[in-house]
Amino acid sequence: MTDRFSSAPPTVVRLTEYTKTEQIEIIGDSADPFGVADAGLTWLPKEDHFGIRQKDRLVAHAGLLRLPISIDGVGTQVVGVGGVAVAPDLRGHGLARLVVSAAVDHARTMGPQHGLLFCRPPLVPLYQRLGWRTLERNVHVEQPEGSVIMPLRTMWTPLHDGANWPTGEVRLLSLPM
Repeated sequence: MTDRFSSAPPTVVRLTEYTKTEQIEIIGDSADPFGVADAGLTWLPKEDHFGIRQKDRLVAHAGLLRLPISIDGVGTQVVGVGGVAVAPDLRGHGLARLVVSAAVDHARTMGPQHGLLFCRPPLVPLYQRLGWRTLERNVHVEQPEGSVIMPLRTMWTPLHDGANWPTGEVRLLSLPM
């Protein structure tokens, strides 16, 4: 395997914007770029964006969004991680680890105790290697037609020392990120 970053290691940068154009630059113009269209969900855009550029091309992204959640009837907030994308020709080079780690580092400054993400089952091992834990319970999320059970895998990570996931029913009080 050749090192595509031999001149300098990739650096994560905070992006001032992340539009459909940037997403297409990374993963192309597919009708279902994240492979989740069959879940039939409406998603929220992220507010904070992190990316990796190789030369003049954006090759990786992760986004963040603070969201209201209820755990066992107690309201709190989480930092949702989503929109994780790596250019297909550069997968397997640690770019997802770099961009997600930078996003989580920033999430630690945002206040909430937990990070939350939703992913397809084949991606669970990747996130586990990055320190994320599978939440083994149904999570209710809001949709335009009302509350539904999230059909994707739910994972969480502590954003502060000693932050454990509480027991009880989990409701994301918004659209998912």
